[in-house]
Amino acid sequence: MHEENKMSENLIEEKTNRNAVVVVSGGLDSCGVAAYWKRGGYDLYLLTFNYGQRASQEITRAKEIGKELQANDHKIIDISFMKELYGSSNVLTDETKQMPSSFRSNIIVPIRNAVFLTVATAYSFSIGAKVVAYGAHLTDQPYPDCRPEFAKELANVLNLGDIDAIKQGSHPEITIWSPAVQGLSKDALLKISFGILGKKLYRTWSCYLDGSLQCGRCESCNNRKKAFELAGLEDLTEYAS
Repeated sequence: MHEENKMSENLIEEKTNRNAVVVVSGGLDSCGVAAYWKRGGYDLYLLTFNYGQRASQEITRAKEIGKELQANDHKIIDISFMKELYGSSNVLTDETKQMPSSFRSNIIVPIRNAVFLTVATAYSFSIGAKVVAYGAHLTDQPYPDCRPEFAKELANVLNLGDIDAIKQGSHPEITIWSPAVQGLSKDALLKISFGILGKKLYRTWSCYLDGSLQCGRCESCNNRKKAFELAGLEDLTEYAS
């Protein structure tokens, strides 16, 4: 309850603007964040990116959760050309590489969240949203673009990029929000989001690979299993192994 109260106290209070742009991958964390802002009384404007990832299932699951949350809008953004630009830099877009079961530097997709959040901010400026949210949490700290200081600095830069319009009142300054900014781990976020979505969270897709079932072996599947264990919740996710 402490974590939930802490999050509730920090909802941005702006009665004239209740729009939140949320980057939703289809995974446990981002879908939980979308549910959190929905429960806070915000209208959801969701963005899901096809960046050439091996796990195209996550896009399908993102659509399901978006419908469940009755999002005002849910855009699937095709930036699959990024796969060519990324080349062999990471295992999430390069099918020739073996997927590790624990964190390795080649899991990092170079500044992926910077790309997503920049597009999300452009969208937020067009609809007058003050909140841009994504699912990074404290357990994600091996990933540089999931750290709180990254979100803060990126928000500063993006606001600066349209500062004249902000000063003129054309649209508000944005805040990039994440569970990590709020000081929450993956399991703490899971407890909160499970209280909102319940068993529908099992429909989320964490696996870095595609298939009819989540593999149960990759780093992300292992993190998912651990989060349920630490949260004291039964994991009813179906894994291939």
